[in-house]
Amino acid sequence: MRELTSQYAAPVAHDLELGSKEQKSAMDDTLLEQLGAGKYMLITSYRKNGTPVATPVWVVRDGDTLGVRTPADSWKVKRIRARGDILVGPCDLRGNPTGDPVPATAEITDAATGARYRTLIARKYGIVGRLMILDSWLRGANRTLGIRVRLSP
Repeated sequence: MRELTSQYAAPVAHDLELGSKEQKSAMDDTLLEQLGAGKYMLITSYRKNGTPVATPVWVVRDGDTLGVRTPADSWKVKRIRARGDILVGPCDLRGNPTGDPVPATAEITDAATGARYRTLIARKYGIVGRLMILDSWLRGANRTLGIRVRLSP
């Protein structure tokens, strides 16, 4: 039987040198760059019973992590506090995936990091980002928080 190959085919496990830290680091940087540069990212968090729930969010890159801002009383915050393992991937405005999800961990940030995410979002998303920041400001200082997303090794 002939094996089909394509220039667009994804590499399979036996084609990759899994022991190479340099390759892994380069792949992580590329993925971080792609997710951070995208307009939307799909965060899939899990309910207590294990049911996955996907939510599209705005995203910014912050060094080796990704940053998200969200209302403090949102369900995704409650799910992340209960269970920090998530899946992330690119998506469109409506949350339709545009790429494969990858495992990551999420944690609620301190106020200073949340404020840095606010600034990065305002810079990245322009006037619409500033309007969303205004909306969170009108809600109150403690009503919006940051979520740090770290890709899993």
